[in-house]
Amino acid sequence: IASLVTCLFAEFDDAANLLAANPDATTISIEEPAEIPKNQHGRLQEPGREEDDELLGTDDSDKTELLAGQKKSAPFWTFDYYQTFFDVDTYQVLDRIKGSVFPVPGKNFVRLYIRSNPDLYGPFWICATLVFTIAVSGNLSNFLIHLGRPTYHYVPEFRKVSIAATAIYAYAWLVPLALWGFLLWRNSKVMNIVSYSFLEIVCVYGYSLFVYIPTAILWIIPQKVVRWVLMMFSLCLSGSVLVMTFWPAVRDDNRRIALATVGTVVLLHALLAVGCLAYFFDAPELDFPAPIIPAHNGTTVITKSQ
Repeated sequence: IASLVTCLFAEFDDAANLLAANPDATTISIEEPAEIPKNQHGRLQEPGREEDDELLGTDDSDKTELLAGQKKSAPFWTFDYYQTFFDVDTYQVLDRIKGSVFPVPGKNFVRLYIRSNPDLYGPFWICATLVFTIAVSGNLSNFLIHLGRPTYHYVPEFRKVSIAATAIYAYAWLVPLALWGFLLWRNSKVMNIVSYSFLEIVCVYGYSLFVYIPTAILWIIPQKVVRWVLMMFSLCLSGSVLVMTFWPAVRDDNRRIALATVGTVVLLHALLAVGCLAYFFDAPELDFPAPIIPAHNGTTVITKSQ
């Protein structure tokens, strides 16, 4: 031990002598690692492509996606595997809802909100809430439109719940499935095509439907013009989320194919909104049969409905 201590002191003396001989020498502490310049990459960034990489999520978000994929390593037949899809807190869900209602121009919804932790909790409950909101609001709207007519007898239409559930859940799952398969196919043709995961696409579509929940409540207003204005506003708001998310993924593809892809996404989204408004709220009025009033002399009198 004494010899080891003597050697250590000798090394310190040598270092002190060197510093005294050259005061301008640079010392490096072993406890503080040297900083590596952040801008050193294997290739030079092309001017104007940094924003594209940010929109597409090809830098740090890829690392986040890999880390997120490592967390979902449980077998798919176990409960733990599906539990990861619902592993979100209230603040994350509210943040993603606000991002879908107030889209930021030039920002990618997947990169900002979804990629770190995609979930099914928000999309599932948003679709379920939208189903009951449309069904209940459609019944109330029908009641208010015919309120005061003596020939009208209100009967709640419970079948509207099943019809709304079929339409909304089919749209929220089948359309993302088709889009996911299309992006995978185009990714094999064009190198720059970004292929989102199926869970990420379901997240985008699920959260984009949230704006229709307050809109469906306002559709109770018995004014057709007001309803269609509200529908167009909600369609533009939610459709912009889809366009800003999927356009950066397909813009490097053939121009016609990219425009056709985004146009199809917007068209299907518009068909859902127009179909719900037209079927549940603007259905054509039926001619109700005139009531038969028995007369006192045994004959019947048929009153003509106005």
